[in-house]
Amino acid sequence: MANSHGRLGRNEQALNMHRDLYSGYVRLNGEEHRETLIEALNYASSLGHLRHFEEARSLLRKTIPVTRRTIGDGHELTLRLRWNYATVLYEDPAATLDDLRESVTTLEELGRTVRRVLGGAHPLVPDIEDTLKQSRITLRARETPSPG
Repeated sequence: MANSHGRLGRNEQALNMHRDLYSGYVRLNGEEHRETLIEALNYASSLGHLRHFEEARSLLRKTIPVTRRTIGDGHELTLRLRWNYATVLYEDPAATLDDLRESVTTLEELGRTVRRVLGGAHPLVPDIEDTLKQSRITLRARETPSPG
């Protein structure tokens, strides 16, 4: 239902539902349960969509290590969480140069991993490549001093 709200443009409602679902899954199943991790991805995506970058970063920084430890680096859910994290880093107008460099580095490594683990035809490959392109553009723009 929360995803349906998001598709209908009811983004604040979707965010509130994802927040409640995530909190409920944590209480019911703990942070390491697969359903909790899936809802963490949905919640983080909703936060990023609404430009709540700091909260999204915080959630992803907490969730990614748990996901890596419990289901592994090569699991699609782990890869999607990392992609979401790199996206949040570069889309944040308050991102530092270090944040932007981390985004580019993460996406470069992620692209290689997704191709190796899921295959070059996986639909995540072009999404990561597009995000990497945008991340690099953002980094270059911030590294280039403005005239004047």
